[in-house]
Amino acid sequence: MKYGPNSLRPKKQSNTLILFLSQFKSPITIILLVAVIISVALGEPVDAVIITAIILLSGILGFWQEHGAAGAIEKLLAIVQVTASVRRDGADKDVLVEAVVPGDIVDLSAGAVVPGDSLLIEDKDLFINEATLTGETYPVDKEAGVLPEDTPLAKRNNSLFMGTHVVSGTGKALVIRTGKATEFGKVSQRLETRHTETDFERGVRRFGYLLMEITLILVIAIFAINAYHAVNKATTLSAVNTLIINALLFSLALAVGLTPQLLPAIISVNLAHGAKRMADKKVIVKRLVTIENFGSMNVLCSDKTGTLTEGAVEVKAGLDAEGNESAKVLDYAFYNAKFVSGVPNIIDEALRKSCTSAECDLYKKLDEVPYDFIRKRLSILIEKDGKALMITKGALDNILEVCTKAQTASGTVDLATVKDKVLANYLKVSNEGSRVLGVACIDPYPGEKITKDSEKGMTFLGLVVFFDPPKAGIQKTVAELAELGVSLKMITGDNKLVATYIAGQVGLPNPTVLTGKDLLHMTNEALTTTVNRVNVFAEVEPNQKERIILMLKRAGNVVGYMGDGINDASALHAADVGISVNTAVDVAKDAADIVLLEQDLGVLADGVKEGRVTFANTMKYVFMATSANFGNMFSMAGASLFLDFLPLLPKQILLMNVMTDVPEMTIASDSVDAELICRPERWDIHFIRNFMMVFGLLSSVFDYLTFGVLILVLGANEGQFQTGWFMESIISACLIVLVIRTRKPFIHSTPGKGLVIGTLAIVILTLLLPFTPLGGLFGFVRPPLLFIAVMLGIVGLYILCAEVTKYFFYRATKDRVPEKTIP
Repeated sequence: MKYGPNSLRPKKQSNTLILFLSQFKSPITIILLVAVIISVALGEPVDAVIITAIILLSGILGFWQEHGAAGAIEKLLAIVQVTASVRRDGADKDVLVEAVVPGDIVDLSAGAVVPGDSLLIEDKDLFINEATLTGETYPVDKEAGVLPEDTPLAKRNNSLFMGTHVVSGTGKALVIRTGKATEFGKVSQRLETRHTETDFERGVRRFGYLLMEITLILVIAIFAINAYHAVNKATTLSAVNTLIINALLFSLALAVGLTPQLLPAIISVNLAHGAKRMADKKVIVKRLVTIENFGSMNVLCSDKTGTLTEGAVEVKAGLDAEGNESAKVLDYAFYNAKFVSGVPNIIDEALRKSCTSAECDLYKKLDEVPYDFIRKRLSILIEKDGKALMITKGALDNILEVCTKAQTASGTVDLATVKDKVLANYLKVSNEGSRVLGVACIDPYPGEKITKDSEKGMTFLGLVVFFDPPKAGIQKTVAELAELGVSLKMITGDNKLVATYIAGQVGLPNPTVLTGKDLLHMTNEALTTTVNRVNVFAEVEPNQKERIILMLKRAGNVVGYMGDGINDASALHAADVGISVNTAVDVAKDAADIVLLEQDLGVLADGVKEGRVTFANTMKYVFMATSANFGNMFSMAGASLFLDFLPLLPKQILLMNVMTDVPEMTIASDSVDAELICRPERWDIHFIRNFMMVFGLLSSVFDYLTFGVLILVLGANEGQFQTGWFMESIISACLIVLVIRTRKPFIHSTPGKGLVIGTLAIVILTLLLPFTPLGGLFGFVRPPLLFIAVMLGIVGLYILCAEVTKYFFYRATKDRVPEKTIP
């Protein structure tokens, strides 16, 4: 491709070879491979081949899992990709934004993302939001034309820039530059463009630090002690070198055993399975790591219209300044809605159905000033028979502030004489849950162009009253979210009275309300201490939505935000989980992490459950791998200090690590207990550390019991000791999975079919391995049946003690509040 993908951060290509090689990028694995080369040089080729084969097998398992997951996710993401309409080969085509190249002619309409730096060649009332590039709050009016080459960026009204989006109007533009060659691309080279680290990613990072500390301490200490013993035992320089290499391999094998090598693959597979299950629930995941945050989410912020309400707005009435029914108010509001070129919305759709005038088709549009979230007004200039008429509609307070007169049944009067009546009527209908817009005009208007400055000295016509009923069954859905531990917070631009009424209707009785004006006077510290107690944020502006999200996160919450409009983009970016719908404008869908195929909170609740299943299964692997591995490695480290031989050979340790990972790889399809779904869970490093210590030390107790029985009771030699303990370690590690995977007694929790099959397969293979030629290559001997019976007895006792320990461990920690994840 000549220009490369049209992206500031080109997505990673799923190159099969690169994915395979990435399985071996662990520093420990690289050191092991170097040690294998040294072993060959010292005349130990068989051991080197075996260790290399085990490392390859581990890598192949991880590759197989991740490769399948990547393919599945690409198919899901194709459902919600953002496209651009371009003209190629004489025909209009929809192509992915990433595939837009210089020379393409793109069609733009309200809500569309500008796919590259472009030259405008046609326009009709085109207004662009350039806040992401220039910081300019108001939409910028764009016109086709030619400007001097040295025109400053902010004054290039014939140019469109990547990363901006259309507020209203339509246009055609010739793409000149894409990707990093754009103005936004130049800025991105000086800024960090990657996604903000999620709560789950922070947890993985801190977990990695914990393992790194423990591994480093163990490896250095064990190598130093074993190297010291090697020097004292050896009689020749050659023997010293051999023993030191064995000590190094043993230490590194311990490190491999302690490290959950398959954690990246397990996480990828869990996320892929979760994404596929969520797709079945009509929830498409664009960014996989947010699945875990979806499950951990404890606060959901949502707009009111179309989410909590039906979104089928109906016009109830048009009222003049004195509160009387007025057809003129409805007709003028209709004219405004008919000619607006912004993003289609349910308010304008409702108004277009309310026209009573026979002159609907006699007017033509001259100009427009689009809505913005500072003015909260939209003005249209229309003309009939050479007479121009300017009509403005918007939030009542913002309409009244540009009016000096009011129209009543008896004629035009000063606004001040009827303003109290207007406000009284506004309060009355708002308390009934109805939305209100104000309508004003300048008739006639002197001119053929209007700007924001034209909105002054207007005549107030009256109020348009709308009603949008709560969704059927929304109270049940809100209650279900509450049972899942997710508190719902309404964030809306509607007035406080309407928001309070609707909150009560959807299941948030007696809500605590903050308005946009309240937020202006609150410091971030004050808002952080207050935000958890507030149910409804009313009369808020888009930038305030983002601030609310950030303060909720600062207060220790995992926050989801659901939005589908142009004004929701910044809040979607700020949330831990940005949620939109497939019918949203491109800029919102592009900013979202998760896209719902239905605008329904019931679908969202299903997605939360699936996210928690995914998180729970990921945590199962962490608990299993860390506790069992830590116990075994701690036992081997201790045994190496008093035995005359290594408790397990390096190749035996690596084989054990691969075999115990096999059943754990089925965790993604494991069933999850209901109590792990009913509340949000988060990474808790202290809890993981405590779990690892308690169950790891319990494992070590039975390991040392095994040592004692093998040496003191059964009189095992080196080969019998290594064989007996290998069998006991693997069988106990596989069966303990069935105990650790649930907080209930394991007989009361049904594991997934894959986990059962994987566990039984490895147990049988472990029992048979010493009796096969392959067992001899790994240094195993055929154990007497008495050895096998005793080992199985110790495993049975271990499982019983683990069940008792689990009961008291969770009983002691059940009331503990998980730590907040701190960056």
